[in-house]
Amino acid sequence: MPHRRIFFSMALILFGPILISSARAYPSNEVLKRQPRANSVTITRDDWGIAHVVGKTDADAVFGMIYAQAEDDFNRIETNYLNSLGRLAEAEGESAIWSDLRMKMFIDPAELKKNYAASPSWLKQLMTAWADGLNYYLATHTDVKPRVITKFEPWMALSFSEGSIGGDIETIDLGRLRAMYDNSAPAQALLQTEDDIFPPEPKGSNGIAIAPKNTTGGKALLLINPHTSFYFRSELQMTSAQGLNAYGAVTWGQFFIYQGFNDRLGWMHTSSAVDAIDEYREKPVEKDGSYFYTVQPARLVPFRTRTISVPFKTAGGQLASRTFKVFYSEHGPIIRKDASGGWISISLMHEPVKALMQSYGRTKAKDLAEFKKVMELKANSSNNTLYADADGNIAYFHVNYVPRRDNKYNWRLPVDGSDPGTTYRGILNYSELPHLVNPASGWVYNSNNWPWSAAGPSSLKQADYPKYVDSGTESARGLHAIRVLEGRKDFTLEKLNEAAYDSYLTWFEKPIPALIKAWDAAPDTDPLKAKTAAQIDKLRKWDLRWSVDSVPTSVAIFWAEDLMRRVAANARNAGISPAEFIATKADASTMLQAVVSASERLTRDFGKWDTPWGEINRFQRLTGDIVQPFSDDGPSIPVGFTSAAWGSLASFGARPTRNTKKWYGTSGNSFVAVVELGKTVRAIAVTAGGESGHPASKHFKDQAERYSTGDLREVYYYPAQLKGHTARSYQPGK
Repeated sequence: MPHRRIFFSMALILFGPILISSARAYPSNEVLKRQPRANSVTITRDDWGIAHVVGKTDADAVFGMIYAQAEDDFNRIETNYLNSLGRLAEAEGESAIWSDLRMKMFIDPAELKKNYAASPSWLKQLMTAWADGLNYYLATHTDVKPRVITKFEPWMALSFSEGSIGGDIETIDLGRLRAMYDNSAPAQALLQTEDDIFPPEPKGSNGIAIAPKNTTGGKALLLINPHTSFYFRSELQMTSAQGLNAYGAVTWGQFFIYQGFNDRLGWMHTSSAVDAIDEYREKPVEKDGSYFYTVQPARLVPFRTRTISVPFKTAGGQLASRTFKVFYSEHGPIIRKDASGGWISISLMHEPVKALMQSYGRTKAKDLAEFKKVMELKANSSNNTLYADADGNIAYFHVNYVPRRDNKYNWRLPVDGSDPGTTYRGILNYSELPHLVNPASGWVYNSNNWPWSAAGPSSLKQADYPKYVDSGTESARGLHAIRVLEGRKDFTLEKLNEAAYDSYLTWFEKPIPALIKAWDAAPDTDPLKAKTAAQIDKLRKWDLRWSVDSVPTSVAIFWAEDLMRRVAANARNAGISPAEFIATKADASTMLQAVVSASERLTRDFGKWDTPWGEINRFQRLTGDIVQPFSDDGPSIPVGFTSAAWGSLASFGARPTRNTKKWYGTSGNSFVAVVELGKTVRAIAVTAGGESGHPASKHFKDQAERYSTGDLREVYYYPAQLKGHTARSYQPGK
């Protein structure tokens, strides 16, 4: 999130390797079997390298789009499936054993094969086309060497069907999982990471929908702004004669547009704070070498067991394996022990067929009713959705997989697995969830905060819903979004884009005045006052806005990070946020000493404390590695926007590495699009770096400058728009 393998001029050869058409990877009859489908697909690459895939059928489009993805970055596709299938240790060795075990506790190939066989015929056709597209790519690109998966099978698509299953499973702590199932060693203490040194980057995304009444053109607008690790998704279009015409961001290896739009509507997902994952405290009893758990009243039920083998690559490059006996209660797998000797099981959504149906189905919905019908599959456990359509409707849709539970229990903690009152009572219906359609405010948004401010004064009330429906809070980013949205009736495509990059940093509204007040109140004899006078003068004049030229942005961020480490424990004990603690309870000496420390660090790392923010905060892409290396000696680009932690809507999660002083971004804004929906669609977009994962391609980082400034390019959605912007058009394998 590599292509350019077929070229028709010597000039283009400079930008990528030449395709080697060969059938060495598979018997020639396998290639010939897939050739008719390949002949039914056309891939047009525009002048940004983005693939526009056209097929006769939806299955043809799936074949072509996954082939195009493989051209752009096969390594990321394979790595995603090594993760989702629990096979990463086969490529990366023993360090991945525990993440593989965690995944294999839920992902059973035998079960997925049964699910595939029982899937609707239309879905099986898509999964088959997906596998055929990847296998055809490998067969015609013998220079590409998979790390592990040399042949893809259709059922594998069900292991990575919506995005939630991976995210949900990853809430399980690997150290505690190991302590449960590894008798040979205690759980290893984690080494200090940069997340221990710096505040963690807020996860998730921004989505905004604007109703026609708040726009000058009378059309609905949608901001699509996922915050993920960079190069996490591909950008492409897939079209068929069966009514498919979707454009947007595709997670590498999936065959549906994850966040995007079609000719009638658009959708944007944000990470939710819904409580859709529950832990149960089981009471194990050993009898004659077997284990049972207690169910009231005083009944023992045997744990179900599974033997799971986890292959891994040894240091010498051979394959070995470890075998684990894993326990399951009726609630789910046992994932750890608690302090009292009990076992903790976990319950989370695992509906791969429904999830894949929902993920693909939304891309073909043509109106609000069809979109809502897709949601009735109830197979989205982690994402809120912002929606807009050509009819002028806008909506905030909450997660649609939420188990119905007794609200008297605290579901954020493990509940008693033996208590029948903790049994799920089905899944909440659409009407029981905090969805919000066409609010009077004329706008909806979500930035991974709670839904209770999603439409400003037109928002839903938290008291009207069970506590477990959402466990989030308001955030600096959420407050910022409200400010750029409320009271405005002049939105256009361009003005919504400007709002998405509004430079105000909400987090500092209270802490900076508190710091200035503390400095003003300090006696002139205080040595800290003299040491910080120049810095306070800069902050006193600051408008709380980021820019690449801003010195106060640098000072404020370095100061805030230093100070938060000093007051974090006290803020937790007081039950308030660090920002609130700084504004109301932090003592003057601590605040001023943090200014001194921040200035010393700036001077040590950059030569002077008054270093402009753009000299620190940088975008760099040197290699196609999934984990990017960084170097202060390599070329990089200044970025003005900051971490979302400070309230910046545009997010750039940047940190120094062990080998650098400059801060390099690795997450945040990854794909950004603004869409206008009416009789026709107009959209602008940008992708972090570029479309290709191949450093030799001109599309490896041709969007980096645009990305760093929020200068979105025109999207070529209609064939007429591609005229004059077509780099090449071809059929897969030719």
